[in-house]
Amino acid sequence: MASNDLTDEQRRVITDAVFVCFEQAEQYFKRSFERPTITFRRSGKNAGTAFLQQNRVNFHPLLFKDNVDAFLSDVIPHEVSHLLVWILFGRVQPHGKEWQSIMRGVFNRPPAATHQFDIKQVTKSFQYVCNCDTYSLSTRRHNNILKGAQYKCRKCLAVLKPC
Repeated sequence: MASNDLTDEQRRVITDAVFVCFEQAEQYFKRSFERPTITFRRSGKNAGTAFLQQNRVNFHPLLFKDNVDAFLSDVIPHEVSHLLVWILFGRVQPHGKEWQSIMRGVFNRPPAATHQFDIKQVTKSFQYVCNCDTYSLSTRRHNNILKGAQYKCRKCLAVLKPC
């Protein structure tokens, strides 16, 4: 098993928590909702992501392992709320009044738009230099450079080169 993989039990815990959230929503709204597809992939700094039109939620396995309680109490209801808002209201502000009302009313959770997890272990950076400084670039920018993109220092205007 790769270091970022979840055990079957950890996947079951997440899946059960998602389904419990949907059961709470069904009781609250007095209607049924189709259960989403649940995926477990590293997704940068995002603890979870809702893919509205696909009725899918993704959870970051490494962040889950280090923050189980917060995932169960906040991250999972957060992402389920996004799906519910899409189903009930369509396209609205991502963390707008509809989403906030579901977080408070259905899940009795504060509507926090972002997490405060330690993300050092999940964010990889690549060191680049110019004529005057050293920079840490994200994986995305590093991959763009590998595909031919160039980034320049804003001070000396030199093209950044890998260390």
